[in-house]
Amino acid sequence: MAGYKGGFGGFGGNAQMQQLMKQAQKMQEEMTKAQQELDEAEIEGESGGGLVKVTVNGKKVVSSITISPNAVDPDDMEMLEDLIIAALNSAYDAADELYQRKMGKFGNAGGMF
Repeated sequence: MAGYKGGFGGFGGNAQMQQLMKQAQKMQEEMTKAQQELDEAEIEGESGGGLVKVTVNGKKVVSSITISPNAVDPDDMEMLEDLIIAALNSAYDAADELYQRKMGKFGNAGGMF
């Protein structure tokens, strides 16, 4: 191994390593910021023309459910249950879209929820 300098090809390897470290740090900071934005996002899904509304964050954590009195029929609770499911799915779809916009550029490094 005559002439082997080690590192990343000898001369300039240290500078390349520093540049890679800076890029990795910047990506980590951007990912942390995107994750924080997902935590703080308020995404609303609704169904039944607004009879049921669900609010989630970008990581699909439900923070509120609002049910209009007009949606409550004691003789047809199944419809109310279906409206809640539809509102949740609507909010989840919007959260998935936001997640992809914020975290998609990080590939698998962003993790999945």
